[in-house]
Amino acid sequence: MSRPDADRLLLPDAEADVRPSPQGAAARRALLAHPVVLLVGIVLASVNMRAALASVSPLVSEISQSFGLSSTASSLVTSVPVLFLGLGALVAPWLARRFGSEPVLLFALLLLAVGILVRVAPSAVALYGGGVLVGTAIALLNVLMPGLIKRDFPDKAASMTSVYTGAMIAGATLVAASSVPLEKAFGGSWEASLAVWSLLAVLAAVAWLPQVLIARGRTGHEVRVATSTGSARARKSVWRSALAWQVTLFMGLQSLWSYVLIAWMPTIFTDHGMSRSTAGVIFAFNNLIQVAGAFGVPLLAGRMRSQRPLIVLVTSMVAAGYAGLMVAPVSGAWLWAAVLGIGQGGAVGLALTMIVLRSGDAHTAARLSGMAQTIGYLLAAVGPLAAGAVHQATGGWTVPIALVLGVCAAALAVGLFAARDRTV
Repeated sequence: MSRPDADRLLLPDAEADVRPSPQGAAARRALLAHPVVLLVGIVLASVNMRAALASVSPLVSEISQSFGLSSTASSLVTSVPVLFLGLGALVAPWLARRFGSEPVLLFALLLLAVGILVRVAPSAVALYGGGVLVGTAIALLNVLMPGLIKRDFPDKAASMTSVYTGAMIAGATLVAASSVPLEKAFGGSWEASLAVWSLLAVLAAVAWLPQVLIARGRTGHEVRVATSTGSARARKSVWRSALAWQVTLFMGLQSLWSYVLIAWMPTIFTDHGMSRSTAGVIFAFNNLIQVAGAFGVPLLAGRMRSQRPLIVLVTSMVAAGYAGLMVAPVSGAWLWAAVLGIGQGGAVGLALTMIVLRSGDAHTAARLSGMAQTIGYLLAAVGPLAAGAVHQATGGWTVPIALVLGVCAAALAVGLFAARDRTV
């Protein structure tokens, strides 16, 4: 696949089945006439795509103490949003086709702000209910943002992807590093530390509002694209394709090991005697270093017919980092955070790239992306919950980490099949 073809398929579009009427095309031209407004909206929305998840991890122990939660119950604080990343991905394309991407993205940002505030209400039910809202909101952002970029920047898909993924990781890094200092600044209130990030979502919503107003003439002026028999057959067959399931399982397994770290990395460090502030900074460093893998590995993958060497590289790095957390969690913390970060970023970049490379056309890419995100996030939601339950049962982190190493082995096996030079 040539690079231009890869760029066209790079970002599956939730509105791939509709095209604008003359009225809709005019509204889109009006929107693109304000590229700075559009770019600011994309950056601010992207900053929010991991922030609400990364803010919780350094404060899990305080949240657990406030409500008297067990390790298993504590893991639900991070598992519930991840679960709804998968469930929310099911409805996002329909919402985009029905209402347009801009209004749905605005709704997602407002829902995110509400979810963050609900999550800090003095009730365990609100804690988990807010997680449902947060996960659903982020799912809408996850699915719709790539498609919007593909739609409005078709000739700059790669560079705009770098902008939005960089903003996403920067947001997670900032929030992870700030959670504990903010808690201290607010007099030991973890609720205030989490609630402050609702302002970030509100700011992004305000930045998105002009785009909604400019694009208001497009919604309701879309027409359904006639679907060829071949495309219809592709839609039906993606769920029956062994290769599609291999790509999906690699997406899910790499998401699982990442969300275990998002949920528990600071706790692993503090349980071994590290201060919460230091653990939070190292966790932020882990998020930041993911940029290297996320940018570098997809570039290499696009130049290979088979991505098997990269599968071996990223899974080996993640396994090495987890093994380091098992044997020397404090003395080697910075090293393990770096190794894991490069492996994590490389794995997610490789998973997304393989969706493109294993797809024969844009429709298949969109269907495979929806399948991989839905099943992948549902599988990933098991990780934090299972790790917390096993930690509670065994009283340590050795067995949970050993199980994640098994996940790495499974990801390696399925990834070697997914990386073959074939298409769905």
